Amino acid sequence: MSETGQGLSIRAQKVRGIFNEFDSNRDGCLNRDEMAALVIAVNPRVKFSKDQIEAILDEVFRTYGEFIEGQKGLSFEGLLRTYDDGAGDVDRDFDALGLHLASATIAGDGNDEFQAAETKINSRVDLGGSGSRLPTPSIADEASGNMVKRSSNVGAWARSPNHGITYDETLGFIEDLELRLKQYEAKQQQKQRDEKKGGGGLNGVDTAAADWEDGGDKGEGFDRRRREDELGSESAAFKKSLAEFREKAGKVQTPDQAFDRHMAMGRCLLEHHWYEEAIKSFDLAERLKPQDVRAPFLMGNAYYSLGKYVDAEKKYRVALEAGEANSVQWKDLLPQVHVNLGIALEGEGMLIGACYHYREAAILNAKHYRALKLLGSALYGLGEYRAAEQCLVEALVLKPDYADAHCDLGSALHAQADDDKAIQEFQKAIDLNPNHHDALYNLGGLLKDSGRYGDAAEMYAKVLALKPGEWRAQLNRAVSLLGAGDYEEARKAFKEAFKMTNRVELYDAIKHLKQMQKRPKDLTSAIANVDSLFVIVENARFRPAPQSNTTAREFLACALNIRKFQKHTRLYRCDVDDLRREIEKKYFLGSSRSTAIPNDNKVEKKELEKSLHQLLRFLTPDTFQGAMRAINEKIIAVLDPTGSAVRVDAGMFFAVLAPLCAGSTEKRKRLVFDILKWHAPSGREGIIPNTDAKNYIKYLRAIYLPDQGTSELAEVHGDEDKVQVSYPEFLIMFDDTNWGFGILNTLVKLETGDRVRHTGITCVTCNYVIMGPRFKEITKNFSLCPTCYSEGKVPADVKLEEYVFKEYSNEADIMDRFKMFRSKKGLTAVPAQPVT
Repeated sequence: MSETGQGLSIRAQKVRGIFNEFDSNRDGCLNRDEMAALVIAVNPRVKFSKDQIEAILDEVFRTYGEFIEGQKGLSFEGLLRTYDDGAGDVDRDFDALGLHLASATIAGDGNDEFQAAETKINSRVDLGGSGSRLPTPSIADEASGNMVKRSSNVGAWARSPNHGITYDETLGFIEDLELRLKQYEAKQQQKQRDEKKGGGGLNGVDTAAADWEDGGDKGEGFDRRRREDELGSESAAFKKSLAEFREKAGKVQTPDQAFDRHMAMGRCLLEHHWYEEAIKSFDLAERLKPQDVRAPFLMGNAYYSLGKYVDAEKKYRVALEAGEANSVQWKDLLPQVHVNLGIALEGEGMLIGACYHYREAAILNAKHYRALKLLGSALYGLGEYRAAEQCLVEALVLKPDYADAHCDLGSALHAQADDDKAIQEFQKAIDLNPNHHDALYNLGGLLKDSGRYGDAAEMYAKVLALKPGEWRAQLNRAVSLLGAGDYEEARKAFKEAFKMTNRVELYDAIKHLKQMQKRPKDLTSAIANVDSLFVIVENARFRPAPQSNTTAREFLACALNIRKFQKHTRLYRCDVDDLRREIEKKYFLGSSRSTAIPNDNKVEKKELEKSLHQLLRFLTPDTFQGAMRAINEKIIAVLDPTGSAVRVDAGMFFAVLAPLCAGSTEKRKRLVFDILKWHAPSGREGIIPNTDAKNYIKYLRAIYLPDQGTSELAEVHGDEDKVQVSYPEFLIMFDDTNWGFGILNTLVKLETGDRVRHTGITCVTCNYVIMGPRFKEITKNFSLCPTCYSEGKVPADVKLEEYVFKEYSNEADIMDRFKMFRSKKGLTAVPAQPVT
């Protein structure tokens, strides 16, 4: 946080005042003694033991290690982050210490109530914790004094003036619960210390909120997930005591009092990371007041902390529905609900849906810099780099020291080839946080892409120092070392990456390096020689062998690109029958037209994303995000050229997906025709409008064959618009090699054999093991891989007027042809040898 100028909010000024009060040696940091004095001073009614103080300090210095400056201690930014994470109440501590602002008050940035901690793309939920401005009923003045006295013995959330507790008796109830929780956790911590022989533990006082930074799944000391098989014999008794507390909470005079207690108990359990138990309390509160947003909202937070993103999404939607029903009362909480719902959708992998809710949050609160940052990050994940840049710049205007936003802005700029500015943004993120994993990794990628291999290898080494098991960083370091000419270190790095993940691609890369090692010792010379080993010849000089089914070079190049997209999106694992069922279920393809679909056949993009998420449910969230990004860039961008529409043509969307799904070619084409029948506003059974068929083929070629041209289709098949096309006629249009999608047959051949390995035979030009179809030049007896064949590469020392190729799908195909040849010649069979 900047400490100068008008950018310092009132909240930050107060934290600065507290910091200066305890920075006794004026070294700009708080050491352990100074932090201990601060904890004791702001909790005058709490009698801390020495062990408790040490446990609190251990947790603070561990959780905020990135803000610890050597032996000097915690920086001002670190103390500010502890308050941002809800570890204490700034206003209460500032007033308790008798401090006063030294300068005129400055309007805040409007984000203090939002307690969220984000990673690069995926993010943590807003807690709605001690900083949240939750609407609360007024409290009688005569009760206020008693509440202040009782609140000193409860958690940080309940000491906040905006804690949401209505009744004084509830504070006494929570005080008893806090005491029971601390007693149980202290015993468990001691047990763990005994097992670990002195390992540190979490005291549970005023520090629990900091654990949300890690999403509740890291850290030493008490296990936040409370695994039953590790909690010992007292677990059952403790669970029984919680059930008794919950029963006691319901035995009060009015439903309002019961709601107050259940909510407070849930908040207390949530702070102590008893997520399952907190859900039980929030569920009881929700039943008492279904119209209250807070119970489902906080239940969603608990589900998210357990990694149950689908359940979290459901509860956030319940909270959103209740909030929108009374938007005036819940206007302060609604932006948080939208943000957390977006984060839960990201957890499931659905970025388009997440973008919708981040936008809504930013509309409701124009100063919500986290919503803008999250929106920018999600847009970047979808490949919409310009829009992502705009959102991230707006977030940084509101919060210039936002390291994550600087990092993602650097990525967006790099994607747009603005590398100089990208480097500056990555460096800003690293200056703000020297251990920013994503900034270091992304900067390494930029340096590698720009040819600065030595610097890139250094960045990846820093990433590995932070995360030793990051195989992608190790692989990229190996590539960078290879580019820098350090062959031996590159070989070692490749081996290390292969140990981390046994991917066949890395095995092939290591084998390739060994083969290169046999060439000139100087790596630069070796790489230069690789380029001189082949030449590229024009397409006309390649021809198939007589009486062979060898794929034409230009068709193979297009098919390889489509196959690459098909693999990236995993559409080849989506059965065409599943796609048909999904369309029939949601869009009533097989029966009457859906009333939910407008007359123009356009559906919201987020609804199409939901359908794809269901079809590709076997993918991990990260993999689905990558698939959706590719589909957004390649398909949705064509259906919505401006990128500004919320809805796209659902019929065309599914129709262009169908040819790439798994299943026979007949099933794929039939589904396309049926979708186009549904797409037509009216018409007779078994036919579709000629214009729809032509438009579909144009879209299909514009998406998958952008370099092959589309306009001539209307001239070749240019009938009247009123003409109807039957299924056989549509097949003729579809299978047209020049102006249709006849390349589908080549694509199917790749699907069935592109992972075939030809007994270790390597391509003569790139020297990699051939996978998929092998193309053998029959006059000079050399073999090319599919990529080199499609690019027209041939050995530089083999100069022919015409190159004649025969395609082999696998070695069995070669052996069968060899046996057939010998049988015709009447020769005795001999053991077959691999063809070289």
